[in-house]
Amino acid sequence: MNYKNLYSFVAALLLVAPLHAKDQPAVQPPAPAVALPPQAPDVAAPKMDPKTGAPQAGFMASHEKFVAIAKEGKAGVVFLGDSITAGWNAKKDIWDKAFGKYQPANFGIGGDRTQHVLWRITNGELDGIKPKAVVIMIGTNNSGSDPAEGIAKGITKIVETVRSKQPQAKILLLAVFPRGNKPGGELGAQNAKLKEVNAIIAKLDDGKHVFFLDIGDKFVQGGGPINKEIMPDFLHLSPRGYQIWSDAISPKLAKLME
Repeated sequence: MNYKNLYSFVAALLLVAPLHAKDQPAVQPPAPAVALPPQAPDVAAPKMDPKTGAPQAGFMASHEKFVAIAKEGKAGVVFLGDSITAGWNAKKDIWDKAFGKYQPANFGIGGDRTQHVLWRITNGELDGIKPKAVVIMIGTNNSGSDPAEGIAKGITKIVETVRSKQPQAKILLLAVFPRGNKPGGELGAQNAKLKEVNAIIAKLDDGKHVFFLDIGDKFVQGGGPINKEIMPDFLHLSPRGYQIWSDAISPKLAKLME
């Protein structure tokens, strides 16, 4: 073996390796999550991005779209809520048949909590329109962390804000839908908390401006478990579920739209 040649080869490798390393882009470590302050369910707040600490881009884009719709001034009925309400966008046939005659506006955003809806309606989503009715169903996304009393306070604040901004509108306040948070769709702790919420917000019904309607038993008969044909993931509705929702509120909404 020619050791002189071997030493020369190794020395060349040591010289070349750093050059190649310089040519490679530096690998940046993932940005640490930003510690976001807690959001009270009855205090208006935008949805925040834990990676940047700024308002979530998708949330803001949807909000701006809704503000633009409101500025057109054509909505006769407004639906406020989270992903369950937003899901109407994929059930256009049921939506149009049930509500199309009212010039409906769907202001639902996935993942929204009460504080997010409250922030949206205090920042333009109810400006420029004069709907005859507003349908509200919100609170399930608060149920994992907020107490029942806090969630109810958030919903109450939303109702009060709608009344202040749209005094001519009748409010159809829906009980928060049941959910299954155990394997198999059995109802558990979160659903029990939502029952407490519904019992509190039912008292907001004054028979004149605010009308409470609990259609939860349409989705869960006999207390559970949830039927996967209605709620495939034990939370969001299937087309059959949206048809049940439509059929359950249409008579009441028709009266409110007179």
